[in-house]
Amino acid sequence: MTPAGGTTVQDHVALAEIELCGELIIAASTAAEERLSQDRIDEVLLGIGCP
Repeated sequence: MTPAGGTTVQDHVALAEIELCGELIIAASTAAEERLSQDRIDEVLLGIGCP
């Protein structure tokens, strides 16, 4: 079924969540420790503009 008004639907919230996950995955893959600390997670998320 094609959405009214066009063939492409963009969910801006979903795209933002995907970006957040991507940034966290990158941070985790480059971390020396096994898990990211809460401080490091906050640093990553604040670095991309999350409140």
